[in-house]
Amino acid sequence: MAKIALVTGGNRGIGLETARQLADQDVLVIVAARDYGKAVEAARALRKGAHQAEAVQLDVTDAASIAAAAEEVARRHGRLDILINNAGIISSSPDGRPSSQPVAEWRRIFETNLFGLVETTQAFLPLLKKSEAGRIVHLSSILGSNTLHETPGSPIYEFKAVPAYSASKSAVNSYTVHLAYELRDTPIKVNAAHPGYVKTEMNAGAGELDVPDGARTSVALALLGPDGPSGKLIHLGQVLPW
Repeated sequence: MAKIALVTGGNRGIGLETARQLADQDVLVIVAARDYGKAVEAARALRKGAHQAEAVQLDVTDAASIAAAAEEVARRHGRLDILINNAGIISSSPDGRPSSQPVAEWRRIFETNLFGLVETTQAFLPLLKKSEAGRIVHLSSILGSNTLHETPGSPIYEFKAVPAYSASKSAVNSYTVHLAYELRDTPIKVNAAHPGYVKTEMNAGAGELDVPDGARTSVALALLGPDGPSGKLIHLGQVLPW
């Protein structure tokens, strides 16, 4: 029986590549996107490559949309094996200083990166509990590591231009630890993935890794075996500090 995975924000960038790599492993992938037409287009493109792919409309900032998507997946399949919370947004502080990012931007970013992630996870958790070995992957970032932010010489010590984004990922990391603890006696594993500094539209084309490499961590965590970790922040197999 094929595993079933849902990828939020799966119509482009790391999300779409994650879906493609999972499909390469014979996973049935459900591409979830705010724009249903774009989700359909992405799923159609994957099927042209002889992959199993479906589409569903899911806006992580809309409770009704999240609930409807969970109901649709339940109707189609009755379970979910892999949830990848990939959807996310970013914006910079106007002058690069943490103190100057408008509160409205903090709210907008947290609505997608944290609250939407939590609500989506809660909606799909009953279906994940019906899996023989559920996997939850939260897309996080090295920028959510408070340890590295305060460590001189670390890759991010001098980078403080996206404070709301960084804080939202710190919160995602905390939620990862909490949820992994709650599910510690179940077959479900919960981890946070740092994809790397990837050349995507979100980064305006800047970055060090190509998109296929950026998707590798999420895919590996989605396909973890029973002895794999849970409650960790991981990049390409390496556990990063909180």
